[in-house]
Amino acid sequence: MREGSLEAPTRHALDWQNPWFWDEQALEKEMERVFDICHGCRRCFNLCDSFPRLFDLIDNGPTGEIDGVSKADYAQVEEACTLCDMCFMTKCPYVPPHAWNVDFPHLMLRHRAVQAKKHGVDFTANQLADTDRTGRLGTFVSSLVNWATDEKNVPMRQTLEKVAGIHHGARLPAQAGETFELRALREGAVPNPAAPAFGKRKAVLYATCFVNFHNTGIGAATRAVLAMNGVETEVVHPACCGMPKLELGDLEAVAAAAHTVTAALLPWIDKGYDVVALTPSCALMLKFEWALLLPKDPAVERLAQATFDLSEYVVDIAKKHGLAPGLKSIEGGVSVHLACHARAQNMGAKAAEMLRLVPGTRVAVIERCSGHGGIWGARTEHFETAVKVGKPAAQAALKNDTAFVASECPLAADHLMQVMELTSGDQRPKPSRADHPIELMARAYGIEDKL
Repeated sequence: MREGSLEAPTRHALDWQNPWFWDEQALEKEMERVFDICHGCRRCFNLCDSFPRLFDLIDNGPTGEIDGVSKADYAQVEEACTLCDMCFMTKCPYVPPHAWNVDFPHLMLRHRAVQAKKHGVDFTANQLADTDRTGRLGTFVSSLVNWATDEKNVPMRQTLEKVAGIHHGARLPAQAGETFELRALREGAVPNPAAPAFGKRKAVLYATCFVNFHNTGIGAATRAVLAMNGVETEVVHPACCGMPKLELGDLEAVAAAAHTVTAALLPWIDKGYDVVALTPSCALMLKFEWALLLPKDPAVERLAQATFDLSEYVVDIAKKHGLAPGLKSIEGGVSVHLACHARAQNMGAKAAEMLRLVPGTRVAVIERCSGHGGIWGARTEHFETAVKVGKPAAQAALKNDTAFVASECPLAADHLMQVMELTSGDQRPKPSRADHPIELMARAYGIEDKL
């Protein structure tokens, strides 16, 4: 094995049903081994806050080495990990198949899971992670929810911070007044019979919690763009993919979600439908994480093989069939942020590739983390760090000076826009909102105003 391993990274299944996985002494020994490797390399110092914390613990310890760090302090490193996978995908030279077999994110997940099993999951965090329940309830009182969660509503946000630990300044997603499932039934989408892909592709859209309960416009734009390109679509949301529970280390809940969603989607695959996940975190779960949690489940593997990320799907149609004519240049250009969980799918920069299909459009790519990390970045103890981590991406977007900013991850888009505002002040003009790339495709087709 060559130093640094130039081969593509591979990932081993997460052996969480083996008793050794839950052995704290074995876990601490493995963390010490991996942390010592990280200490000797330090290539990932600028990715997130986990590594600066680790290196400070080592450097400020009595020996200047990992043996001078208390095992109890290992939790400080894990707490800063957002499970973005970027150290594994883009930085670490010692990931498998290298003999050192370093998988930092899954090691942090193991620590989180062991602590969750030992001490239980925090009640408030567990409630926030139940996105299906909170999302469905929120649709009935969406106006009240949006009033209460607006960061300009100082009294309510200060109360929310005390009760739920959500930072008063963190921008939270708006609550939709109806689910995307209901909107899809109400609006419909007729495939364009003149499109090259007509009659050749049909897709079931896995709505995801975010699109189903918060930004239904992403789903509507997806259906419109795919219909323009002759693709028949159906919309389902049987359950959350479990990513919020994964972030809490609740592996049992994630496995249960995998079984539920897989059982609902497999009949569509049997009928010849492609599965398209509308947010990259959910696509990552369906395509990779579930298969690593349940490696012996053929149904989960079959779903993984049939699932596309949204941008990946549009690019696949363009390559295999060609896109319908009518795309017009996006004036002023686009700065597209590549979401970490899109990059973790190891499929290439599909969002940028998709937007470059629009003639005459300047596409600038941002490959730095937005800093949000799901609910992590909105927590009181993490928000300032999330802003700090997101500043380089925000500064890149401002420097690009484009008319539009987009990200495949809607939470990253909102956070990036907020950090841009905090970074720029009133010194330079900026876009008024951050879009999903598919919304800009709808704009390029001239159908944005019809959504």
